[in-house]
Amino acid sequence: MRKAFFQLHAAVFLAGFTGVLGKLITLNEVLLVWYRLLITVATLWVLYLFQKQIKRISWKEVFKIFGVGIIAALHWVTFYASIKNANVSVALVCFSSIGFFTAIMEPLLMKHRIDYTEIFLGILTIIGIFLIFHFDPRFKTGIVIGIISAFLGCLFPIFNKKLLQRQSSETVTMLELTGGFLFLTIIIPMYIHWFPTDQFIPGWGDLGWLLILSWVCTVIAFNLSMKALQKISAFTVNLTYNLEPLYGILLAFILFREDKLLKESFYWGLSLIVISVMIQTMLIYRKHKKIN
Repeated sequence: MRKAFFQLHAAVFLAGFTGVLGKLITLNEVLLVWYRLLITVATLWVLYLFQKQIKRISWKEVFKIFGVGIIAALHWVTFYASIKNANVSVALVCFSSIGFFTAIMEPLLMKHRIDYTEIFLGILTIIGIFLIFHFDPRFKTGIVIGIISAFLGCLFPIFNKKLLQRQSSETVTMLELTGGFLFLTIIIPMYIHWFPTDQFIPGWGDLGWLLILSWVCTVIAFNLSMKALQKISAFTVNLTYNLEPLYGILLAFILFREDKLLKESFYWGLSLIVISVMIQTMLIYRKHKKIN
């Protein structure tokens, strides 16, 4: 259990850079995610085939995993769309609502009783979000897209929990990312038609940031997160991921001076999110200790 928590927090720390990279990369959101998946999928296929970690599974199972990969891809697209329509801090704070959505959706999808402690901790995070921002009308679109991203983000760890009971984390990771890549490849022409862009090929600067985003913040972070899910509940994973916005926001303060948009209420909201994570971590340790 201790190793799983270390893997989870390492994944969260790495994921904290994705928001900043999303702003540094000048491509639009769907092309950004498409290139991210292209680099990541190509890397993983070479790596996993060389290590012989991909196992043959039924086509029915493949399509199930592809479906979860599509949800993950849409989560990333909406996350970066939130950044493009608002800023890094707004998108990351909206992402914090993932714990609240998980507390509701996990019992419904997994068909078990609602844990009202989880609901309470999720609500603490929601209150923290509202305290952090006195929402500026300029950010309305980014906020709405960011909340949609959080809802999508709560779903794929829940579905992954079921998949990981039957398949290895390497197989699930590889097929999910492949499914997301194929889906975006199909919809890109329609997306570009609806949201035109003049930039289709990344420049050298964008390419460098894309390699960091793909290899460090996706390949390494995704594998650490998947391994943690084998020992820790989806709610705990999502709640702990509330630290991701905190890391990302601090980086945004340093690099983009987004702290100028925030008031004293930010620190109260920040405290509530940290408290919710600390309480949940303590409860999980106590529960595990009683079982053993």
